[in-house]
Order: sequence, then structure tokens, then C-alpha cells
Amino acid sequence: MRRSEFQRAVDDEFGARAAFVVTDLSLSGVGSRTAAQALADGVPPREVWLALCIEADVPESRRHGVGLMDPRRR
Repeated sequence: MRRSEFQRAVDDEFGARAAFVVTDLSLSGVGSRTAAQALADGVPPREVWLALCIEADVPESRRHGVGLMDPRRR
């Protein structure tokens, strides 16, 4: 997962709350850092995304394959 894919996945899942979720929600899966802190510290976006999904109770059906651009829009 690329950083841009991470951002699309967060935007799609959390909508208007996306910025808050990335900057304010502490994620135990990445050392109790926020997603923004973890990414800045070099944690792979996929690992941050999965930690965010676990913390926010995102159903597994919406965790994998998200963030990819629709091939028709490229």
C-alpha cells in the first residue's frame, strides 16, 4: 500500500472524520502513536491502515484492497 492509497482508504472509510482519525486517534498497533506520527516515523502505510482498522472496528470486508484507484479512472 502506498501513502496515496492509504489516504484514499482513510477518506473513503471515515469521510469527514478522516483528518481527525489520522491525527488524533491513538493506535495501539503502532506503539500508541497516531497514524500521522506512525507514518512520519516510517511505519509502512499498510501496517498503519490495519492498526487503524482494528482500533476503529472497521469490518474485515472493508480492510483489504481499499485505496486502489479504479482502473477506469487512471
